[in-house]
Amino acid sequence: MRRPIARRRMLTACLGLLVAGAAKADRSRQWRVAYVGSGRTAIAVPILREALRQLGYEEGKNLTLDVRAANGHYAILPDLLKEVVGLRPDVIVAEATPAVAAAQKATSTIPIVMSPASDPVGSGFVESFARPGGNITGVANMFGDTTTKTLDIIRLVLPNVKMIGVLISSNPTHRGLLEVAKQAAASMAIFAEGFVAPNPDDLERAFAEMKSANCDAVYVLADPVRPAIPGIALKSGLPTIYQVNTYVTDGGLMSYGPDVPGFFSLAARYVDRILKGGKPAEIPVEQPTKFLFEVNLRTAKGLGLTIPESVLLMADKVIE
Repeated sequence: MRRPIARRRMLTACLGLLVAGAAKADRSRQWRVAYVGSGRTAIAVPILREALRQLGYEEGKNLTLDVRAANGHYAILPDLLKEVVGLRPDVIVAEATPAVAAAQKATSTIPIVMSPASDPVGSGFVESFARPGGNITGVANMFGDTTTKTLDIIRLVLPNVKMIGVLISSNPTHRGLLEVAKQAAASMAIFAEGFVAPNPDDLERAFAEMKSANCDAVYVLADPVRPAIPGIALKSGLPTIYQVNTYVTDGGLMSYGPDVPGFFSLAARYVDRILKGGKPAEIPVEQPTKFLFEVNLRTAKGLGLTIPESVLLMADKVIE
């Protein structure tokens, strides 16, 4: 299930740079780190907080961690960033492309750590992976590179699939990812169509539209987690596969993509490097090297699906 990519191999060494620096942050100083999430904080913030603690930054001692989250309502992100910038943090950790875009507009001087972004170069966040060139660095998620493999998995589970509904939001990267999905599906003689749910309140309607359009399956593009999706998917009777792997633990049928929780541990190392004096312009953007395929058999049973043994053997994690 691994997809070696030359550029990723070249940049894997960058992680060593983050871990190894001889410089030390001043542990006696009170550092201020802001976390701004496009989605919820339930997954990311505990991981980030613990990773920072392991690096020597502890709230109440030498760290203030300011947390703001849009909870899927991206329109409020500019206001959240304005508020955060007013606190004058040493670093801003921005979760997902919508928050990164808002952070970029809010400040050109405070260091910003992407955690993660789908297309940092195409979105104009960095000049290149090797040398970002501005006040932004961090992690790219490579979700666009996993689409063909994901559709292969759908076809193995549903060999007669003809129509796939692609669930998108107002995330600015989704239009590009939708086109990638359409092209990959067309190469397999499958039709793919996008269905938009800009906000969490729109999910029920979007799934009803996919059901009415006779979709055989749903492909949920990467976004900050919207926890209602697995339940709505099950109720609609639509087999659904996700780019974000944490959905499967919450009742999603299948997922294929990078280890999402790992992004937030890596973000802490970027924060540490910056607090030690590193410049975002010179700290390379990292890409994931680990991809996971996960299956929830309880959900498959609820949908009346039998997952082929050949597919289960491919899985990194099976929930029974």
